[in-house]
Amino acid sequence: MKNFQVAIIGGGVIGSAIARELSMFKLDVAVFEMGSDVASGASKANSGVVHSGINSPTSSLKARFCVEGNKMFQSLANELDFPLQWVGKYIIAKNEEEVRDLEHLKKVGMNNNVPGLEIKNRSEVKKKEPNVSCFKALWIPTAGITLPYQFTIALAENAAENNVVFFLETKITDLKKQKNLFLIKTNKGDFQAGVVVNAAGLNCREVVSMMEEPDFQVYPCRGEYLVLDKNYSSLINSMIYPVPVKGSGVLGVHITPTIEGNILLGPSAEFIGDPYDKRTTNETMNTLFLEARGIIPSLPDKAVINAYSGIRCKLASPESGGWADYRIEESKNMPGFINLLGIESPGLTAAPAIAKEIIKMISHLIELNKKNSFKSRRHRRKRFSEMSAEEQSNLIKKDEKWGRIVCRCEHVTEAEVIEALSNPLEARVLSSVKYRCRAGMGRCQGGFCTQHIVRIMEEHFNMDVADMRLKSPNSNLFYGKTRGNQSD
Repeated sequence: MKNFQVAIIGGGVIGSAIARELSMFKLDVAVFEMGSDVASGASKANSGVVHSGINSPTSSLKARFCVEGNKMFQSLANELDFPLQWVGKYIIAKNEEEVRDLEHLKKVGMNNNVPGLEIKNRSEVKKKEPNVSCFKALWIPTAGITLPYQFTIALAENAAENNVVFFLETKITDLKKQKNLFLIKTNKGDFQAGVVVNAAGLNCREVVSMMEEPDFQVYPCRGEYLVLDKNYSSLINSMIYPVPVKGSGVLGVHITPTIEGNILLGPSAEFIGDPYDKRTTNETMNTLFLEARGIIPSLPDKAVINAYSGIRCKLASPESGGWADYRIEESKNMPGFINLLGIESPGLTAAPAIAKEIIKMISHLIELNKKNSFKSRRHRRKRFSEMSAEEQSNLIKKDEKWGRIVCRCEHVTEAEVIEALSNPLEARVLSSVKYRCRAGMGRCQGGFCTQHIVRIMEEHFNMDVADMRLKSPNSNLFYGKTRGNQSD
């Protein structure tokens, strides 16, 4: 039975941020993730916004950790080499009545120490956002965008390089405390740990119930998004948000540019019974498009190339208004059992600050000693498509696989696919390739490159097609042959 000093349940952005923070110390740390890669749940299915901290009450943990986390992002991006752009955000008012909401948001933001807030009139907004229709808008310069999956992957891979052990496709089946140790039963064997951190997101209540009776409920809330083709990237330069709908607990359908040039429309907000129901629906997609067109009238009919959804982990029911603060606490009955409950938006932004808070909590439980060998920097190789002709030529001379284009839409080479599959976490599903090098994320959504990625998995990693999966342990790419052998 393998012993760890700290076990983290959940490899989303929160669990990965905590893992990276713990990797700075002389500790044996493990992360148990039931998905086939990190960022396999809510952490990848969001708009990648680095929030400023204007939407949460001043006394809340959401406000505190959002503002603190926002200030940490630039140094983290410098260290871990993930993309980050401070594009700013406009919250638009359609009429004079909504201007009062902007004034309230500005006041909350100022109380939360968010700098540079300004209410601008229509003509000022039009200078920067000519396609946006509004009466006035609140300008928030400290809001930014990142790639949520690449941010999470960067945290996790850096933690792994600093000796944190990641167990993928590993589901916790039981959790008990025996004397001073926690016995962790999984589908891949038993483990022990001195401290357990529950960062399981939507499954946080399930983990708590293994140890004690939970005093909270989780209300899954699905958010659907539409993805626009890169050809329409010039429609906006900043994030465009509506005034939040009162009593909804969400920020409303917004229009967000992405690092890669696509624009996102969404998310919707629908409370559902099944936390794994990630369907996208025609009705919601039509609603998203129409609401976005109300903000950008020139939005073309055929701009959408994909849709996806994610599930928020809410601690408040729709009847109560859907808003609840984070709960970050050590169990009173089970010392050493730390729970992170209801970590929804702005969880991505808050993650680095939450990780620091968890370190403080763990420091009261076990001795923490910094290690001299910590590798704080992670370097991402420049994409082939971003290189100069000379750089490309030099790489191809060294290895011809750099000259074989696998993904035509995103100009991804065979060598880049191999690098993606050779990641430190040993995550080898199709989405692991997609989120590390963008193969399959272009206009054809993998229609051309999937067959070539399958070939690379076979030839370079000796993988059987029967074992290949799309993104999770149960998402097989192939279920059988369409034709039998000639001898059959």
